[in-house]
Amino acid sequence: MTKFGLLLPMSRAHLDAGGTARDVVETAVEAERLGYESVWVGDTLMRASLDPLTLLSALATATEQVILGTAALLAPLRDPILAANTISSIDLLSGGRLTLAVGSGFPGRSDPEFDLVGVPLEGRNARLDDIVALWRHLWSGGKSFHGKVLHYDSLPELPYPHRHGGPPIWLAGFTPKVLERAGRSYDGWLPYPPNPEDFASGLAAVRAAAPDADAVTPALFATVLIAEDAERGRRGLEQYCLANYGAPVEYIEKIQVLMTGSASQVAAQLARYGGARHVLIRPAALAPSAFREQVSQVAGMITDIRGKLS
Repeated sequence: MTKFGLLLPMSRAHLDAGGTARDVVETAVEAERLGYESVWVGDTLMRASLDPLTLLSALATATEQVILGTAALLAPLRDPILAANTISSIDLLSGGRLTLAVGSGFPGRSDPEFDLVGVPLEGRNARLDDIVALWRHLWSGGKSFHGKVLHYDSLPELPYPHRHGGPPIWLAGFTPKVLERAGRSYDGWLPYPPNPEDFASGLAAVRAAAPDADAVTPALFATVLIAEDAERGRRGLEQYCLANYGAPVEYIEKIQVLMTGSASQVAAQLARYGGARHVLIRPAALAPSAFREQVSQVAGMITDIRGKLS
């Protein structure tokens, strides 16, 4: 059965529109009450977003059942040993409810982030794969690690996560290399292709590369704005893209899944992504009241979408 999650409002655009850090925690609690199966936090150094791992620590104690996730954690920007300890602690706090979607950024847009922390953008994918392998090694009691990029003759002892070997780790992205790596080395795949046919072909490639295709969770990241009036919905997406990315909707919709329409229309659009076992919804609303209204409306259509995807 397909699960549904909510991306929480933690960006600079949300904060500028009146949101607060405490609002993020309260929204997660409300999402759990409304029936969402997961809540997710984003990650960026360049748009004044709240820190994802700090927020997950708060969410681990404020919620009881929902999966807690990153979508997506830019792991190469963090010290891998310190991050492993933080992630293990969050998994313990949550009772094993953590899932990590990770990524290595985008050439052109992510260059300043890598420059800030002194990590070379070149070789970022190999670095990410090494970080994930190192984490799993640490969480299983490994004493040393030698990968393509990272080398440790001696590793510290860390608290083991709630689950042996640590939480599931998904790979975000859609390039041919991502598809192969997601199937070969990760527990899930998180893309946001605007074309459902591309999602289907990407999923086939992931499964073809996987030793056990059923063990890889295919997910989908979709930005949604429910609006009965099509023109108002389009204007809302435009405002959201400009505030969040500094780019018009015509540009962003070529890269990401963007949807607007009535609840039934959005449900029908999402249903075209057959095969997705976990759908992450990002409401395209900034002001706290508007965001809460979108959260409620999406919750009301989850049963309908799930029926269409099954």
